Amino acid sequence: MQWIEGKIVENIHWTENLFSLKITADIDNFTAGQFTSLALDLNGERVARPYSYLNAPGQQPLEFFFYTATDGVLSNALVRLNPGASVWVRKEANGFFTLDEVPAAQDLWMLATGTGIAPFFSMLSTDTPWQRFAHIILVHAVRTAADLRYQELIAQYAQQYPGRFSFQSFVSREQIADSLPGRIPIAVQNGSLEQAVAHKFHPEQSHVMLCGNPDMVKETVEILRQRGLRKNRRRTPGHITVENYW
Repeated sequence: MQWIEGKIVENIHWTENLFSLKITADIDNFTAGQFTSLALDLNGERVARPYSYLNAPGQQPLEFFFYTATDGVLSNALVRLNPGASVWVRKEANGFFTLDEVPAAQDLWMLATGTGIAPFFSMLSTDTPWQRFAHIILVHAVRTAADLRYQELIAQYAQQYPGRFSFQSFVSREQIADSLPGRIPIAVQNGSLEQAVAHKFHPEQSHVMLCGNPDMVKETVEILRQRGLRKNRRRTPGHITVENYW
């Protein structure tokens, strides 16, 4: 594992627990959807954790989206960094949560909780999904409306690809106009998500990518299996691609 020194360009504090870092670093090329590792030397020990790129490949500065967990040693240190501070970045990227691994489909669903939306922004900021899929549905589940960040990117996709992009938010702890209440698995099971975006989960036309809370991923996959969709594997292509991001 090769570490290189990156420099903080901007630290954006969205809420008390939610922030983004923009970092310049001379990394290797990566594929949208992949992750790297960030690290700090804390108390004589290098503390590292994997994070997905939010920026598209080839873009600088690099961008990462964080939630400061109560017991998150690294995230609680990263949130305090100011522009000009150093952070270790792993030079090479990893991961198979990429569109290269996704078979052809008409509709691409991207279901995310919290900061698990980051790799989807990376993918959607490239040409690949728009060349391969007729319609893209991005779904983001959060606790409060203040957690719905990067709305300017979402508006940009809608403007750039009219009629081909849908966005649906879930807010679990507040009642917000245009957002669905509750959790993604329940809305998949009772059909309210499909009704809201006017598209159906269907084995013959859908591929579903899920990223975020492991409970959301597990429960939603099980419900989709009951609808005839199956996990996507290299030897046996399917309809569901997952990554736990917590």
